[in-house]
Amino acid sequence: MHQRTKIAVAVAMAINSMAVFAQATAPAPEMARVEVTGSRIRAVDQATAQPILKVTQEQIQKSGLVTVGDILNTMTSSGSPDFSKGAVLTSNREAGGQFINARNLGSQRLLILVNGKRWTQSVAGFTDVSTIPSAMIESIEILKDGASAIYGSDAIAGVVNFILKKKLVGGQASGYVGQNELGDGKTQDWSVSYGANGDNASMMFSLSHTKQEPVFAKDRAITNFTFGPDHPTSNLGGGPFGRIRQVNALGNASGFNQYLNHTGGYDNPGIGQNSRNPANYHTPATNDDFYNSSRDMMFTGGTELTTIFAKGNIDLPMDLRFNTTAMYAMRTSVAQVAGYPLQSLAQVANPVYISKDSYYNPYGNSVAGAGLGQDLFFYRRTIERPRVTENDNNALHLDAAIEGDFSINSLPWNWSMGVNYSKSSGFVLNTGNINLVNLKKAVGPSFMDSTGKVVCGVPGAVVAGCVPIDLLGGPGTTSVAGLDYIEHRGGGTYGSTVGSFNADVAGEIFTLPAGNVGLAFGLEKRNVRGYDVPNALEQLALTTNLAGFSTFGKYSVKEAYLELNVPILKNVFLAESLIFNVASRYSDYSNFGDTTNSKASFTWKPIKDLLVRGTYAEGFRAPALGDTFGGGSQSFDSYLDPCDMVVGQAAFNATTKANCLAAGVPATYRQTNQAGQNVGSTGAQTTVAFNTGVGNNSLTPETAKTKTVGFLYNPSFLPGVTFTADWFDIEVINRVSAISAGYTLSQCYQFQVQQFCNNIGRDTTGKVIFLQRGNRNAGALSTSGFDMAIGYRMPTTAYGQFGIRTEATYVDEYIIQSTNESARLNYAGDYPSYRVKSNIVLDWSMGNWSATLGTRFLSKVKTQCWDATPTAPVECSDPTGETNSWGTGFDRKAAQWYHDLSVGYAFPWKGKLLVGINNILDKKPRINYDTDASASSVDPDVPVDRFFYVRYNQSF
Repeated sequence: MHQRTKIAVAVAMAINSMAVFAQATAPAPEMARVEVTGSRIRAVDQATAQPILKVTQEQIQKSGLVTVGDILNTMTSSGSPDFSKGAVLTSNREAGGQFINARNLGSQRLLILVNGKRWTQSVAGFTDVSTIPSAMIESIEILKDGASAIYGSDAIAGVVNFILKKKLVGGQASGYVGQNELGDGKTQDWSVSYGANGDNASMMFSLSHTKQEPVFAKDRAITNFTFGPDHPTSNLGGGPFGRIRQVNALGNASGFNQYLNHTGGYDNPGIGQNSRNPANYHTPATNDDFYNSSRDMMFTGGTELTTIFAKGNIDLPMDLRFNTTAMYAMRTSVAQVAGYPLQSLAQVANPVYISKDSYYNPYGNSVAGAGLGQDLFFYRRTIERPRVTENDNNALHLDAAIEGDFSINSLPWNWSMGVNYSKSSGFVLNTGNINLVNLKKAVGPSFMDSTGKVVCGVPGAVVAGCVPIDLLGGPGTTSVAGLDYIEHRGGGTYGSTVGSFNADVAGEIFTLPAGNVGLAFGLEKRNVRGYDVPNALEQLALTTNLAGFSTFGKYSVKEAYLELNVPILKNVFLAESLIFNVASRYSDYSNFGDTTNSKASFTWKPIKDLLVRGTYAEGFRAPALGDTFGGGSQSFDSYLDPCDMVVGQAAFNATTKANCLAAGVPATYRQTNQAGQNVGSTGAQTTVAFNTGVGNNSLTPETAKTKTVGFLYNPSFLPGVTFTADWFDIEVINRVSAISAGYTLSQCYQFQVQQFCNNIGRDTTGKVIFLQRGNRNAGALSTSGFDMAIGYRMPTTAYGQFGIRTEATYVDEYIIQSTNESARLNYAGDYPSYRVKSNIVLDWSMGNWSATLGTRFLSKVKTQCWDATPTAPVECSDPTGETNSWGTGFDRKAAQWYHDLSVGYAFPWKGKLLVGINNILDKKPRINYDTDASASSVDPDVPVDRFFYVRYNQSF
């Protein structure tokens, strides 16, 4: 029986069983005390020591956004997503998911909970929030504080807890459709939910389906070129017709450099001349000999998600309760990039040359005569077959718990015991890459037989199954059969599971003059395991897909925690209340040892209208499975070589230039791209695969210190107003980080960190031919600033009721220290670390009508210059300004404002219609050379144009 069928049967049986129990005595009244994210102690007063932002289901729908990932990524405390929708060249297993990068500290440092329980997690340690069914969410609580003492690993930047609906009476159906103004990016969201409640049991079921179609870069002038419409010929890739050179004794390209004559240009290729005639070639001289690869790329990828969800509760004898949750999500994401820029050394360990005995070699024996032919080094982009990656991901979550209430000395206590199981697995299918084994045969010896057909091999020894190809002739000359023969369809499988058992007890132990002392304690055992297995040919580097090696790993952890809540003062002068809370958690990991993390916080009400709060918390993050057990892989990194003597830092910084010259880099060195052209100031993708580091089993946990101080003010003289402000300071040390190629080079040549220089190799021309990077415990990452929020629910007037709420985050410092010896550099204000982000929402309601106007603000930000030469500053507001994360000089981008409007109407038959326009003023995207978009220099995580949508909800 298929897994999906098994789950469906299990859910149906559970629902049927709950219905049988739904015929008993009336349930006990709900406890007034509730558990709030960040504490295990239930309390009546919801004002907490930690800053918590709450998002309701109504706010989710009024945003016009479909997935919870899109919603949370618009929070002012959220940074740029780790895996942008526009990073279609990204080949990791998280592609297509949605991840929250709180405070720009990394998504892996934010803990995701659903009803207080851990959710699924990838081998790399990331939690995809898109699998959480938005239709079943009651609210989202965002704890902007460290909470490792309460929840354990990962809760450094904070905690996001999705609170699902506890009960649902009857059914709800919802439908949503939307699209961009140009008609692309179509989005659909359909869901149906049903709930039944008896005297002692309740159940809920939900089925939802979401589809977001891709946006292609070619459909907008601003996204059709890598660096925008003002630089259409910059960073052009290798052309779709054959470029040939000779092969030297080392197997490298040398001698002549010729490109097939053809019609058409870089953005619209035409037809090539006869590739067998050596007279039909020329030395590449114009941009029309290259190719605009963005025209074949998606600007943002497409995703389709189906989720089945069930939740049930049963009252048992002896005042016990049983609750369970089951969720199964199936997500398919698709990304497309241009055909592969094929060349003889696509895999250095397995070179492929056009054989001197190939029928299609213009300098081969069939043209030049027997014994005079020569092998050819070739380049040719296979634009006939764009590379497409499909990631089919399945996520399963099951949890069950028994809980109860009791009293000691007439004081309330509660307990729970439960199990939690999450699994994420999937299969990645890549098409459009090249099988190098078959390619070697297809461009190997071939001849024309007596029937006029070109076949592989030599007369009397035909290679069975082989299809020879005219690779140099360009589009139209390579047959479909030939393309099928050399195409590689590969990928890999991956998966991870997290299983845990927990027991928790909480209550009030005795009474002080200021109130009852609260206590919570518990135990947890968690087992984590995962795998990632690439295709066999890819492991052997026999395809143009990036080579990788298998990952297998597991670990277990045993934990115990204790939390104490002590009221000190109450109803005295300058202390309406004063409460202290302390907590500590001990964790024992099977792979690195133990760690203890503690927290202390307070809430103080000097007067009834004002609450002052503060927290000091220790945090930690255990290395993920991929960090410790990763098999490693190849990567074609994009970077700007600081030793480029014209556009690199060596051109503007004397120290960097001296370091480069001392390392043997020629004084005239220029970095070149895959087409052999000199790069611009934004760099280019490497021509050889670099090595990403394998797992490091000596990694130790990251540790963190979090400090917050703030206040909440509800002035009694102005009912309905709430004002909050909180200062935060988070520092992560001993951080586990994947070091980039550009970072490796800059740390060596700009900052003279020798351990980075040891991982770089260059040839005699200065070109980087070897670079190794990986994960390690190194340096620190910290951020500090302020969160502020104002809310005002105005009195009802003849024109309806108005409400306004606003939240803002100001980042004072965002500091990265690459190693323990490196300088601490402040990148606040450098893209994507905005100094200020703000959301303002104005609500209105009157009778059956309602409307919401939302405004998002992103402050000005510094990005890399296009041309930073002091004599000709083009797209560079300050070419000689302060040093930034990329070096000297910057271009300051203006602040951005986005406005969204939605209007709703409630019908008398329990239906509600909501129509809206996001980016109603049609704020156009701006060119930004630091974005994570693969196809262009436009930020894919802000609107590309207006987006129209309509949603209809029906209760029954």
